[in-house]
Amino acid sequence: MTTSTNLPEHPRDLRSLIRHGDFTGITAGVAPGYVQTNLAILPRDVAFDFLLFCQRNPKPCPIIEVIEPGKVEPKQTAPGADIRTDTPKYCIYRYGELEAEVEDISQYWQDDLVSFLLGCSYSFENAMLDAGIPLRHHEQGSNVSMFITNIDCIPAGIFSGPMVVSMRPVHHSKVVKAVQVTSRFPDTHGAPIHIGAPEIIGVEDPTKPDLGDALEFKDGEVPVFWACGVTPQAVAMNSKPPLMITHSPGHMFLTDLRDQDVSVL
Repeated sequence: MTTSTNLPEHPRDLRSLIRHGDFTGITAGVAPGYVQTNLAILPRDVAFDFLLFCQRNPKPCPIIEVIEPGKVEPKQTAPGADIRTDTPKYCIYRYGELEAEVEDISQYWQDDLVSFLLGCSYSFENAMLDAGIPLRHHEQGSNVSMFITNIDCIPAGIFSGPMVVSMRPVHHSKVVKAVQVTSRFPDTHGAPIHIGAPEIIGVEDPTKPDLGDALEFKDGEVPVFWACGVTPQAVAMNSKPPLMITHSPGHMFLTDLRDQDVSVL
């Protein structure tokens, strides 16, 4: 099994490892400089509702690419890839219940499935590091912390539910810089939606995440929250579509796009 310390840097090579089961880990910090995406796969008869949901909620669900029904290759963002095998880990939801967590969805594939690649905040982390903003989950070798908030997304068709956020501890002296840096990347969630005072958005304790890993806080650090592409999973549990396949939190699809391809500056 390949570890994160000896991974190739190009997404194409990483996807090959993933496809063959040689890397199944969290993708934070891998393929630096390349865009990572969240994944949501749905039957065609509810895909328009989900597309509309994403259009109405661009902060948690910024669309990078939509793959046509039954097609498995993300031709615009990762030519030659296979959406069924090239994500490290997937979640299978049926009627809102998590049925399985798997490394290959070939056995679940249907000719009517539409795949959505949604921007991921891992894609602005390289810019944060370049700006001198440390990232605790990189230091810990872990996932980010994620929380289900009391912020309701705008409903669309059958889809409704709460926004999920990712959280990173940031020293108070670097919060403004974090906002400036991440605002350049609206297609990967952009600027934070909330800073400090976690109880306002329904987060009781920023050291006890609903998803992902707990992160240590150091003196002078405050919790900074970004909209998160795990929101479709919370929406799946709330809306209960017959089938929704997603990435497992922290296990993103790696595209061939460079970070600057989705930067506005």
